[in-house]
Amino acid sequence: MSLITTTQDLAEACARLAQHPFVTVDTEFLRETTYYPKLCLIQLASPDEAVLVDPLAPEIDLAPFLALMVDQNVVKVFHAARQDLEIIWIIGKLLPTPLFDTQVAAMVCGYGDSVGYEQLANDLAKARIDKSSRFTDWSRRPLTEAQLTYAESDVTYLRDIYLALSADLAASGREGWVAEEMAILNSPATYEVRPENAWQRLKGRIRKPKEVALLMEIAAWREREAQSRDVPRQRVLKDDALMDIVQRGPRSVEALAELRSVPNGFERSRAGGEVLAAIERGLALDPRALPRLERERGRPTNGAVLDLLKVLLKATADAERVAPKILASTDDLEAIASDDLAEVPALQGWRREVFGNKALALKNGQLSLKISRGRVTVA
Repeated sequence: MSLITTTQDLAEACARLAQHPFVTVDTEFLRETTYYPKLCLIQLASPDEAVLVDPLAPEIDLAPFLALMVDQNVVKVFHAARQDLEIIWIIGKLLPTPLFDTQVAAMVCGYGDSVGYEQLANDLAKARIDKSSRFTDWSRRPLTEAQLTYAESDVTYLRDIYLALSADLAASGREGWVAEEMAILNSPATYEVRPENAWQRLKGRIRKPKEVALLMEIAAWREREAQSRDVPRQRVLKDDALMDIVQRGPRSVEALAELRSVPNGFERSRAGGEVLAAIERGLALDPRALPRLERERGRPTNGAVLDLLKVLLKATADAERVAPKILASTDDLEAIASDDLAEVPALQGWRREVFGNKALALKNGQLSLKISRGRVTVA
């Protein structure tokens, strides 16, 4: 087993792969020490062959691979595609189309929430995967035979999984359900990280408008700093230190130095000065223009409605043979319990037809639940 390390070999392999109706795709990457994931290996397979591509090879040009990713005559098949698509977006500013995610399809076909590749390989390809190489260092060269064998198995068994799930979807008439989900995965907005929105990752830990303003500015600064240096956010400033600064609001070098969570010397560094400037920007924001915090997660006033919606979700998922998570999230249910016009996925598209309309009917007394032969059913 060998790696493709030249542009010519990659172009020839992609030309062969493009002759088939689908190609399975996977990537191996590292991101423990960087902000952006570092692509270390690309795996591709058609019904006829499997190829492994070394993106770290000197002077290799991935243009043939990127061209294959947007070839409209070839379906690109991934499992749990989001991180793979993020990498492709970063290196090529494009997203694979047409796209098929076997994890999403498996949820639609009743294999449970966020079903793993190993389970599907076992169930649908009758294969067992040796996972011992899963968490190895994919950036180290040369790669071992065990690593290459594991990497190849991530796309070879995926062929059988794709064919089985495609047949299941065709039989149930649910191809459109998966297509709607692929549209979300194929939206550039899914992968664009906007520093001004970084505060939302930590918003559950704040309560006061002043804290909102400081968090917005400091989190945005940290995100831009992490991006520019290509290092993890936590290496720029740990969450605990960031939140301590937000809650204490120091306005001088001396006050910043008093915070035990802040590293020694940080207050006199360039970063320390920029944090103090971010604090001043936050304090200058108009409180009336700040985003309103969502209510704290917990049992809402209409908790009985939420409980009924959870029972309905489970009953509907069982009846439709789909994973509950693909129909509605807990956030969806809480929003529906509070508002008939909530703008949530469960009240849109095919989800509304399958579950959302029932949820509204149950909430408004137009539908009831009953127990029949030990199972909850809709009456």
